[in-house]
Amino acid sequence: MKIISQNTAFGGMQGVYSHPSDACKCDMTFAVFVPPQAVSQPCPVLWYLSGLTCTHQNVMDKGEYRRLAAELGLVIVCPDTSPRGDEVADEATNWQMGKGAGFYLDATQQPWAENYQMYTYITQELPALIGEQFRVDMSRQGIFGHSMGGHGAMTIALKTPDRFKSCSAFAPIVEPTTADWSAPALEKYLGSDQSTWRLYDACALVKDGAHFPEFLIDQGKADNFLDSGLRPWLFEQAIEGKDIALTLRLHERYDHSYFFISTFMDDHLRWHAERLA
Repeated sequence: MKIISQNTAFGGMQGVYSHPSDACKCDMTFAVFVPPQAVSQPCPVLWYLSGLTCTHQNVMDKGEYRRLAAELGLVIVCPDTSPRGDEVADEATNWQMGKGAGFYLDATQQPWAENYQMYTYITQELPALIGEQFRVDMSRQGIFGHSMGGHGAMTIALKTPDRFKSCSAFAPIVEPTTADWSAPALEKYLGSDQSTWRLYDACALVKDGAHFPEFLIDQGKADNFLDSGLRPWLFEQAIEGKDIALTLRLHERYDHSYFFISTFMDDHLRWHAERLA
């Protein structure tokens, strides 16, 4: 593991690191904020998955999480959104596909399958590295994310409910199999058999029997992507009659940006901290 940068913040340490990934077959970069409590004891881990076009850097610069994470004693891990490098397949003119748009899945189609193994990277390889290199309590993990990262957080929680104690999302893509900006990517990554797409769709997973106790979703009503890509009401419909609790909060005037995310970041951190205590 290579240290790219380390900066003291609110008594803790914000670091950026890179390492050679076996899953993605390239160097991967990630950020970790370690709170001051980790000096004396292992701390719970909260994973933040970023959205389309983003890297680990966006939430570091604009997410405004460190002050409260330090107070609550939360380790915040922020992975990248896709593999990177000159040899990694990409569609340079398509922001919804390729670098920055990994959709947190394991691709099966060429040329994507060679590097785009983000589900394995997020659920297996990176957690093993975090557990080895940082003072963390891996028995207390939560996960949240924004947009494509909200999709990733919800699907990962639904598929690995024994690992995570909490899950929330900002403006998640809840049904990517039918959304304008994600269905084409799923076909390129996974092929034309849409039954395989259901493994990476929160609504489909719930309909197929997956379970997670509860979710918190915040959504801006002025979000340009609300009706064409996000549609949180579809998840509300999918869990009807299921033993799954949902707190869905719709906010007037808020859009899809980090102005929205930073406004409600404290609410999410406190919500997770209560469940990771």
